[in-house]
Amino acid sequence: MSNLEANKSTIVHMKFVGKVGAYSRVIEAPASKSYLQRALAIALLAEGTTTILGFSPSNDVSAAIDCVQKLGAKVKIIDKTIVVTGTSQINSNVMLNCGESGLSTRMFSAIAALSSNIITVTGEGSILNRPMDMVEDALSQLGKNVKSYKGKLPLELEGVINGNEIQISGEESSQLLTGLLIALPKLKQDSVIRVANLKSVPYVQMTIAILGEFGINIEHENYEHFKIKGNQLPKSTNYHVEGDWSGASFHLVAAAISGQIEVSNLSETSLQADARILEVLKNCGASVLVKPNSISVVKNELNAFHFDATDCPDLFPPLAVLAACCSGKSRLKGVSRLKHKESDRAKTIQAEFKKLGIEINIDDDEMYIVGGPIHGASVDSHNDHRIAMAMAVLSLVSNGDIEVQNFDAVNKSYPNFLEDFRLALGDYS
Repeated sequence: MSNLEANKSTIVHMKFVGKVGAYSRVIEAPASKSYLQRALAIALLAEGTTTILGFSPSNDVSAAIDCVQKLGAKVKIIDKTIVVTGTSQINSNVMLNCGESGLSTRMFSAIAALSSNIITVTGEGSILNRPMDMVEDALSQLGKNVKSYKGKLPLELEGVINGNEIQISGEESSQLLTGLLIALPKLKQDSVIRVANLKSVPYVQMTIAILGEFGINIEHENYEHFKIKGNQLPKSTNYHVEGDWSGASFHLVAAAISGQIEVSNLSETSLQADARILEVLKNCGASVLVKPNSISVVKNELNAFHFDATDCPDLFPPLAVLAACCSGKSRLKGVSRLKHKESDRAKTIQAEFKKLGIEINIDDDEMYIVGGPIHGASVDSHNDHRIAMAMAVLSLVSNGDIEVQNFDAVNKSYPNFLEDFRLALGDYS
């Protein structure tokens, strides 16, 4: 049984009792899956053995581990440590199942292109409906023969790639760019990537920083023109994965609307885009204390806020929760980034929050949320992990029970969310 199959779960509906309590404890943020997936991919190509410290399980990470193993690396997991022995020759004639992970799908498609023989890339659930034409186009420019199903998965890759100057769009996602930055240094030839309209600069900064820790140098001009020298092989290293701001953002918002929390294993100087949640919490009136390795948030009077989440679209669900608990009308920009998530996330937020009595209007690229009382209701996560977590947090201030259908969607990124949610409430039952 693969790691991915072992982490599949039965559909779960959870009922959260309205006003279950207030946050009042200390918890530890799980490992950043964005960093962890990237580190696994680079370790696959590294000479020797890499030790990755700070492992936290999730379905997305399991998918990445499965891909790394199928492409030829040896992986051993010991408690919170992953030991990866890299390979000099990518396996061929394999099928990569990337689960529902957009990052793994696009990143490992680029890395799999290093093999000259056939590799098939597929996935499950919502990822099967997400566009992959940008992968097909970019790899074709490098000489790869790519077949897709009408611009979507599965992808069949065959043929040799060579260094070249290519042009890609970064408007929808930077995940393909991340894969190319990891794969192309291994080629004998130099490469150039010209990127138009890159929206997720923080994630590219993250990729370049991790590559640097493995000894790979990437040059760029304003994140629009990337120069990648060939004949660079990652060096095995000991790599520590920092805490995840995406998952932690839900706990920080929960404290801001209900009580107080200290979340350890977080760095204010993180390159993670979602660290900007601190900016919003401060601006709307929450009390925030930053320490070297933790963040504390205490409830205070909250006022409406305006925030551009174009570069950090994963913050939309926790920010929608925060806005619903603020006085006045808040405005979030960046709705265009939400269409191809696990759900059409803007429409999902609007529809499911409406069931709780929260007024949300969408106008082009902006979402307007009016704060007010939160009512109990039965809602659906739409198999979107971030929607499921948002609904749990809203139960802290609702005047009735909130039942979340398909709550097990949280396993995609944060399987221990419910355990940490209860721990933060002092509920050890």
